[in-house]
Amino acid sequence: MSKGKPTHFHMMAKPVSYRCNLKCEYCFYLEKEETIQSPNAGDQDLMSDSVLKRYVRDYIRSQDADVVDFAWQGGEPTLAGLDFFKKVVQYQKQFANGKTIHNSFQTNAIAINRQWAEFFAENRFLIGVSVDGTADIHDKYRVSVNGKPTFERVKQSIELLKEYKVEFNTLTVINEENWNKGKEVYHALKELGSQFLQFIPIVEVRPECHQRVESYSPTVNPELAPFSVPAEGYGKFMTDVFNEWVLNDVGNVYVRMFDSILACWMGYPASVCVQSKNCGQAMVIEANGDMYSCDHYVYDDNRLGNVMNTDIKQLALSKQQRNFGLDKSRNLTDACRSCNVQALCYGGCPKHRINVIEGEHHRHNYLCPSYKAIFTHTAPAMHHMSEAIRRGGHAADVMPMMAQFYNR
Repeated sequence: MSKGKPTHFHMMAKPVSYRCNLKCEYCFYLEKEETIQSPNAGDQDLMSDSVLKRYVRDYIRSQDADVVDFAWQGGEPTLAGLDFFKKVVQYQKQFANGKTIHNSFQTNAIAINRQWAEFFAENRFLIGVSVDGTADIHDKYRVSVNGKPTFERVKQSIELLKEYKVEFNTLTVINEENWNKGKEVYHALKELGSQFLQFIPIVEVRPECHQRVESYSPTVNPELAPFSVPAEGYGKFMTDVFNEWVLNDVGNVYVRMFDSILACWMGYPASVCVQSKNCGQAMVIEANGDMYSCDHYVYDDNRLGNVMNTDIKQLALSKQQRNFGLDKSRNLTDACRSCNVQALCYGGCPKHRINVIEGEHHRHNYLCPSYKAIFTHTAPAMHHMSEAIRRGGHAADVMPMMAQFYNR
């Protein structure tokens, strides 16, 4: 990439790294307690002021755009404390240099009180709340450190966000418990007041099926953790959600994956990395200033460097990171290359490529059956929506005719 070309990449910051006030059984970040070095033993893994200041300054400078988006995740970012994020806003104002700054904040919402809600409202933070559906579904895996259910506390926090008019969306993990309850989960999230929904499948290899701790290296056809979504399960969930959405809620409720699919039908780039041709534009910075290629690849072999030693832009545009991103399209199976929905998928997330097919050099995506089901099932609606938009109308215009395709 030439030095003169505008650069756009995204960073996800983890100010307390893997620390969390929940103990969700399916959390892939729990294992990082063993692999990520604490920056300072005395501060309980909190991002130091020097790292925070350097990160905010350099990330703003690295973006060739008038709007800069900061994303804060964990672990659980509220554990950094309200004063930490007041300092975040202070540094952003100090180094903005005329740019507009946006903040998003992914949380389990357990610690949100009126002080947090007021801060989020005043500083226009976009809050992502993790919730897996109804109380019984949510409380299956999303429990406190002492095993207590959390749904009611999350529900109370959402009500507080609504009271303070804080913009929020929901992130739902699709797992062994809820994959066959798409309609139920969708309506539960709407009842909570969510209008922007994101659904993430959980596919985790059992710890004993990793060959090396320095990299993501699952054994041949590894055994999955019991909470993992079935290979067809994500497709079942998303098509059930789609049937509800396309008949009733287009234009009023926004499902991130459906938005991304429609963008592809319109000839625009996918808005979710799973559907993108290559990876590499979404990196993560840990509490100690270490940068990694991706949130799902926080392994030693994917460490790019430390922002206290090397400029963020240099790390983001490094040969190591470029190769990481290009490997997504380089390492496709022949079966994937010849698939009729390949342009909507590009093999999915590389971390889910764990299946060995005889005669294939590369591994195949475990969720392939789900992606085929989703892209095939949504095709009639996406075709008519894209045509309506091209004629100057709206995607919602096609809802009356969708019953003939998705009649329940």
